[in-house]
Amino acid sequence: MTGQPAPPHTGPEEHPGTRDRYLFIRILEACNADCFMCEFALSRDSFRFSLDDFDELLPRAAEAKVRYIRFTGGEPLMHADVVELVRRGTDADMRMSLITNGMMLPRQIERLADAGLAQVIVSLDGGSAETHDVYRRSPGMFDNGLRGLRAATRLGVLPRVNSVVGPHNYTEMPQLQKVLTEAGVRQWELSALKLGRTIHYPDPDHVRALCDPLYDADPQEMLVPLGKRFYGDTPREQERYFRDSVTPRAAEPLCHVVDDVIYLDGKYGRAYACSCLPHREDDDGPGGAPLREGGAISLDTPAFRAHADFFRREGPRSCSGCSTTAAGYSDDVARLGGVQAWQY
Repeated sequence: MTGQPAPPHTGPEEHPGTRDRYLFIRILEACNADCFMCEFALSRDSFRFSLDDFDELLPRAAEAKVRYIRFTGGEPLMHADVVELVRRGTDADMRMSLITNGMMLPRQIERLADAGLAQVIVSLDGGSAETHDVYRRSPGMFDNGLRGLRAATRLGVLPRVNSVVGPHNYTEMPQLQKVLTEAGVRQWELSALKLGRTIHYPDPDHVRALCDPLYDADPQEMLVPLGKRFYGDTPREQERYFRDSVTPRAAEPLCHVVDDVIYLDGKYGRAYACSCLPHREDDDGPGGAPLREGGAISLDTPAFRAHADFFRREGPRSCSGCSTTAAGYSDDVARLGGVQAWQY
């Protein structure tokens, strides 16, 4: 996605609503998993977002109406100070979350819960260890992830699962739905596999026949995925997905996610208005906006608002890698004016 930013937002408020915002922070790039779809697979990158940086960031986050903070990676549980980061965020009246591959979760969840962790998200892509651990090329990851999720439930931490779905594993989703329901998982995101190329499904009708019931299930009986179907809710969305691999996006005319989300790439010092936007330096130069101005951390700068304004208008027409949760979040805001907690 490329394009020239629009002029900065000039309204009376920097954030055009009263909704609480989500702040995502990539606190490291190192990872202990070997997932085939991820650029951080088995990374040994040494960057760590520091406690000092977090202490400096927290007052700015409060000023920007942030209420929810989510740590991402890499694998956040490889950060030596992750428990203290959660504690400091909680002490600053933030609701703290992190996304993990689950391998290290069983031995850390009690300390994280004691520090105030409010939500944990585990990545699970198969209906059993026999499939998931192959997709993630990490033996033991499925069982550890489920153990961690069950422990989180006992400790009062909201358990969620994110699944990356593609031709290799969509047939696993009905079984995974049963497993997660039985485990007491409360939220589930299915997002389409993204590889930077066209992804071919031999039989789209089979995808619909197998996966439509996931979304149409009785939520009193089964765990129902968040947001839009990973292949789209409307005939137009589904045609675009199966033909061009364009994932469902926020409905026109505006994307409302950019009003409510700040994504920080700690290593490169960039801020983005959505967790789905490109967030690495590339051949076209840096995206987003600088995290620091004059050496100090600053959110909602004119550069950030220009970036957000561009994707507020152009995202529903140009974004090709939206997540089902982001698209559903934006559409719910457009229809209802707001969303429940943790719906992103």
